[in-house]
Amino acid sequence: MSEESRVRLEAEPASRPDLAIVVADGLSATAVRAHAIPLVAALLDTMRPRPSLAPVAVARQTRVALGDEVGACLGARSVLVLIGERPGLSSPDSLGAYLTFDPRPGRTDAERNCVSNIRPEGLAYPVAAGKLAWLISEAFRRRLTGVALKDESGAAAIELTSLAPLP
Repeated sequence: MSEESRVRLEAEPASRPDLAIVVADGLSATAVRAHAIPLVAALLDTMRPRPSLAPVAVARQTRVALGDEVGACLGARSVLVLIGERPGLSSPDSLGAYLTFDPRPGRTDAERNCVSNIRPEGLAYPVAAGKLAWLISEAFRRRLTGVALKDESGAAAIELTSLAPLP
């Protein structure tokens, strides 16, 4: 992160937001352009209660770890990095979402949760938003992310469905 960016972020009011969102082109600007806004809209529609948000940070030619610096500068409880994934695997426009609780420089990939292949032809926005909302909620409850937080959002949905009354 440039010193200028660091100064600007640290100048933000100290409100200790629940969630900072970083939108980064990563390896596919096409993915970010096509999917970041619809995903954030679906996520905010899904989350109840809605977390307090830091100003959205936009970064070019960066990697996931930048989110740790951004989150730390903003004093955020967690950071969600939306980043273009490597083209050529399944799609040139696949978006990844990386969640880190208590972001700070030096966090490792093992301390993040990833939801990938977000796009209409892959993991649709409502499904990705549901997974992310569950992960964010559990991250706040358990105060952790990464390998210690397994994505059980599907199991939670199955459990809720099984408790629903039959027609």
